[in-house]
Amino acid sequence: MHEQNRKAFIEKMGRGGVAIFASRSPAIWNHDTEYVYRPDPNFYYLTGFEEPESICVIAPDHPKHQYILFVRPKDKQAEIWNGKRVGVKDACKRYGADKAYPIEKFGEKIGKYLEGAERLYYTLDSNPDIDGEILSLFTGSVKSRIRSGKGLDTLVDPSPILSELRLIKNETELARIQMATDITVAGHVAAMKAVQPGMYEYDLEALVESTFRMNGASGPAFPTIVASGGNATTLHYTTNDCRIEDDTLVLIDAGAEYGRYSGDVTRTFPANGTFTEAQRDIYQLVLDAHYAIIDSIRPGVPINEPHEKSIELLTEAMLSLGLLKGKPKKLIKKEKYRQFYMYRIGHMLGLDVHDVNCVHDAKGEFKTFQPGMVITIEPGLYVAEGTKNVPSAYLGIGVRIEDDILVTETGTEVLTDGVPKEIDEVEALVRG
Repeated sequence: MHEQNRKAFIEKMGRGGVAIFASRSPAIWNHDTEYVYRPDPNFYYLTGFEEPESICVIAPDHPKHQYILFVRPKDKQAEIWNGKRVGVKDACKRYGADKAYPIEKFGEKIGKYLEGAERLYYTLDSNPDIDGEILSLFTGSVKSRIRSGKGLDTLVDPSPILSELRLIKNETELARIQMATDITVAGHVAAMKAVQPGMYEYDLEALVESTFRMNGASGPAFPTIVASGGNATTLHYTTNDCRIEDDTLVLIDAGAEYGRYSGDVTRTFPANGTFTEAQRDIYQLVLDAHYAIIDSIRPGVPINEPHEKSIELLTEAMLSLGLLKGKPKKLIKKEKYRQFYMYRIGHMLGLDVHDVNCVHDAKGEFKTFQPGMVITIEPGLYVAEGTKNVPSAYLGIGVRIEDDILVTETGTEVLTDGVPKEIDEVEALVRG
């Protein structure tokens, strides 16, 4: 997969350039303890290499080495503390590099790969630890070009190229996403089966994330949201420390990560297994919009259309509930809907849970959906406690329904349909 990704990238960058990608540096949690390391997505996309303190160089015009890795050398003492390193020799054997060097030799060796190159591809701030070194290389080469006529003259950010490539998933990526979404489904179903009034939000958080791990995930793809009652009207609520009361809804937004690829699902369900009338009113309108929006997606449809449709449908829902008053077109023009629906309908899904979003063409117009794209669709309505001039029965209710959608040749496939959405199915699962 990574070899195919590199070939596609080289085709896009063309000849006359050299690309440098640096892995992320470890982040300190406290004192001398680090956060769990996660590689930079673009670096991983091209290499599959997962260790920090590493650099990838892609030099299409070099006679022998088009793909070079600089990695941490083997170190017996360091490996006792922090685990095995791939090392220089195995960087070629296991990751297909034409040549590998110790990371300490980057400054010494990079010059020969820049010879004859006119463009340097590098994303500034991808690794602040080496930004200065890269800029020095570039400015030094530019000065050399003034004197000798040879050297770099352009610094190019490769991110747009990779964003475009990552929009369409290949078979291996889709297989990993399918695993991530299958595991995500298992976590949500486990939580819906287990929920009871009197539990705490963190009880369900622990259950969801342990289910992810027991099914082969590396962990959650993002901080798990378990929001009961009025907490569900906070979109990214992650405190997860409140007692779950009877007659309240529980909103869980959680996804598993598998093979570095993400799942992302939201379900909203009654803690005691029965929707109240007000909860049912809001939930059904969100669910109806959810289905209609998914049905509108197919190859050739502009990527922005589902969001525009979501605004129309949810504004109509707000009017029917008495949350808004007036004419739909005027309300939409003035963005009055944003009081109760304040985000875009979804996002791309892949190596990042909010994956690369290169959705505009060179003219600034929206691209169209293509087979192999994976997106989320997540309509919602949120009526915060204390909101004025709305029916009191709806105060403190937040509902979001989110699925992961694969665009196919003929339409869409819902990858996360294994988690019930219909009211009677949700109630049956929670009661059971």
